[in-house]
Amino acid sequence: MQKHFVLDTNVLLHDPQAMFRFADNFVYIPITVLEEIDQFKKELSDLGRNAREVSRRLDDLREGGASLSEGVTLPSGGVLRVVISAAELPSTLRNDRQGHSADNLILGAALSIRQGQADSPTILVTKDVNLRVRADALGLRAEDYDVERISIDELYSGSLELTLPGEIINTYYQSGKLTVDALRSAAGAAFPRTVYTNQYVLLRNRDNPSQTALGRLDLGAGMLCPTRKLREGVWGVRPRNKEQHCLLDLLLNDDIKLVTLVGKAGTGKTLLAIAAGLQKVTEERVYKKLLVSRPIFPLGRDIGFLPGTVEEKLNPWMQPIYDNVEFLLGVNQSGNLPPKERRQSQSHQDLVNMGLLAIEPLTYIRGRSIPSQFMIVDGFSVHYRIWSSATDNQKGKIVFIHGLGGSTFSWRKNIPALVRPPWHDCSVS
Repeated sequence: MQKHFVLDTNVLLHDPQAMFRFADNFVYIPITVLEEIDQFKKELSDLGRNAREVSRRLDDLREGGASLSEGVTLPSGGVLRVVISAAELPSTLRNDRQGHSADNLILGAALSIRQGQADSPTILVTKDVNLRVRADALGLRAEDYDVERISIDELYSGSLELTLPGEIINTYYQSGKLTVDALRSAAGAAFPRTVYTNQYVLLRNRDNPSQTALGRLDLGAGMLCPTRKLREGVWGVRPRNKEQHCLLDLLLNDDIKLVTLVGKAGTGKTLLAIAAGLQKVTEERVYKKLLVSRPIFPLGRDIGFLPGTVEEKLNPWMQPIYDNVEFLLGVNQSGNLPPKERRQSQSHQDLVNMGLLAIEPLTYIRGRSIPSQFMIVDGFSVHYRIWSSATDNQKGKIVFIHGLGGSTFSWRKNIPALVRPPWHDCSVS
């Protein structure tokens, strides 16, 4: 049975493609929604970009003489219409003093559609909790738009575990490599139908579970390659579990130009990324500079404008980065590693003065070309989309770090779709 979906303004501003995501059902956009979207189209934010995208999509559907008022057939087989409210609302809802005039008109449009389509369900789709409650009070079915919501358990972890005979693991230790065909043959039905380049595999002995081996898949060569040895650590930091070991192996691999890193707070994401960047810049000199950037968002109520120069204004926001760098410098000076001249800096400012480190807000990164640099974007989220030339010219490396703040989130769709292997997505726990 086909359904009738009425879209609220916040749904289209959240996802301009929402009108195409309802399969072969009927999709309605009240004229009030278009009027509200028109108020956002001049903004330079994501809301403005999405508002302009919605307008362009609707205009494209009009090409060829199609009428949005009569209905336009969508590629999915559904029908899209722009409608005007004609239903009479209860007198309590016709009072516009509470600032609900637009919501009331959208509710009226949904009620009008329900009256004309009594044989099939009519659903109001909105991300406004209060509007859903008000719709329910009127006997109108309302749902949240959560097509992008993903459980943490559904995320690509970047690794898998296989239980194999001990002889296979011994062969892997002796030769230092193992073909993917041999791995698939030994694992049998337990081998996943789909695996990815740079995916890590933990091999566990079937008869002796304490014997394990860790490797990284190279599908181009058809081999399982061993991870690098990290007994000495990186800038005094050693991995504490296999996830951190895999992460450092990725960060120190110059053939992998993009790493998207996901993990809960306190799992060492930023610290390990900065340590690997300092290793590549100051020790191995693969890249010219380590560039660390993060967004400027207050936690809680903002304290207002800060005095001083741009650098002085940014110090409180960049302090988490400074803390990590200072910690790494302190670890190196404690005698855990042989002292070297480039590690004798007393603070992060010394590395900045040497031209080896730059810490900048994400606000000023857009539009820049950043070749031959190890770039870390800490706090990457849906608010920012960065396609850096560091990955295009194959001379730099970029690391996106995203923290998980809850059991579900809608970040996944923003992983760069234009990026092609070699790249990797990793979780740290």
